[in-house]
Amino acid sequence: MSLKLEVLFVRETGKRKRVAFVLQAECVACGCCLKVCPRNAIAVVGGIFAAVDAEKCIGCGKCARECPAAVIAIAEVPA
Repeated sequence: MSLKLEVLFVRETGKRKRVAFVLQAECVACGCCLKVCPRNAIAVVGGIFAAVDAEKCIGCGKCARECPAAVIAIAEVPA
């Protein structure tokens, strides 16, 4: 779905989903977020940074609160 269609969908239906995002350039790959994710939606890629599977993520924010580097944010995206 294109960004324009996603924005229109959100505007008309109001459906949104909360998802975690990692600032990968600043991530220290400590794995703290992995340990607290209730859906196992986070993986450390190549020992370099954490990546979130948006399909599994429920946007609970546990990972963001646990991150010692404060590089995880929760954002609303079209559902």
